[in-house]
Amino acid sequence: MQPAVRVENLSKQYRIGARQADGYRTLRETLVAAARAPWNRLRSLGRGDSDHASQDSFWALKDVSFEVQPGEVVGIIGRNGAGKSTLLKILSRIAEPTDGRVELRGRIGSLLEVGTGFHPELTGRENVYLNGAILGMCRREIQRKFDEIVAFAEVEQFLDTPVKRYSSGMCVRLAFAVAAHLNLDTLLIDEVLAVGDASYQRRCIDRMTQLATSGATILFVSHNMEMIPRFCRRAILLQCGSVAKDGSAKKVTEDYIHTERNSKATSDLRNARRGGNGRARFTQVQLVDDAGRCIQTHVCGDDLRVHIELEVHEDISDVALAVVLQNLYGTRLITSWTREANFPVTLTKGHHVFCCRFRNARLRPGHRIAVGLWMATQQVLDHVEESLVLDIVAGPNTAHLSTDAHQGVFVLDYDWTRVPASASLPRV
Repeated sequence: MQPAVRVENLSKQYRIGARQADGYRTLRETLVAAARAPWNRLRSLGRGDSDHASQDSFWALKDVSFEVQPGEVVGIIGRNGAGKSTLLKILSRIAEPTDGRVELRGRIGSLLEVGTGFHPELTGRENVYLNGAILGMCRREIQRKFDEIVAFAEVEQFLDTPVKRYSSGMCVRLAFAVAAHLNLDTLLIDEVLAVGDASYQRRCIDRMTQLATSGATILFVSHNMEMIPRFCRRAILLQCGSVAKDGSAKKVTEDYIHTERNSKATSDLRNARRGGNGRARFTQVQLVDDAGRCIQTHVCGDDLRVHIELEVHEDISDVALAVVLQNLYGTRLITSWTREANFPVTLTKGHHVFCCRFRNARLRPGHRIAVGLWMATQQVLDHVEESLVLDIVAGPNTAHLSTDAHQGVFVLDYDWTRVPASASLPRV
């Protein structure tokens, strides 16, 4: 049997600070680039340093090779910057590899970011047909599936509203519904199941399971390490652009979590992988003590203070700032919203600093922090999923508490009492 996906010695190099050729350029930009090309070549020769390019470049992928058989569901995992999204962009033919080759068989669909294939001025109804056409479907084929797509995405009442007024979650739900209900041989998914409630995510998993059962091949990028072994039998771990592990999804994710638990995510977010429209950007997240000094560990039972810095590029009114505590598997445990705290936020252009305090945070090891910034219209300004991994130790007031991660993720206030045997309840 021929593999549905074959990747051989795939490499992708990017120039740091250079404009990549993966997007479209205007006619003016093309003419200017052509006029400058001879001068740029002479200037580089004049410098006489062929090594200069290598100093200003990095390899997002390096010698990646693997095969995926028809009907196989493979999870792609790894830290931010490991090369996961670059790999899917090359498989989706959005980006070209620097070296190596890719073989894909059949009809390919991809969901790589919010609103993929959507035109903001068109309605949801019009974008269903547009997105289906991009995926290679004829109008009749889309019409047969139209009602199922709309029902799955749960956007019936907004169907004739331009998608520029949709929230990011609505866009992703509609894009997923289109791709998941049309006849594709291979589906590439990059973290789109992070939106929606648990019920919706469960329906997405069920739908992808149906697709896999029917013979579709699925490559699935996710930071949720609980979802990967539940949905995939196989996982590929990327580290620094190379394949570090390829095997059982359960074993690969367990090894990855063990490594993550013993590492620290950087608090500098300027180059972190993120979502959002870029009108504001998080620059740093750090733990601080009650005096505002940076600390490296959180003492179980103390207040947890998360110090957040961001740069705002234009004045923005009525925004919501969120700090999320999640476990290393990617499951959200606690979300702190400025709106829930009745703390209105208006941002002016420039540098801003906020602090979110979780009182008496009786946490066990195995936590990390994510940060997000939204407008009132639910448009995402910035979102960083992996901003900081917490190092948690027992303190003098909680020495009796277990800080073993196997005992759970946090400790609630609780007590035990002995009930007289005479008070036993009748059996039901």
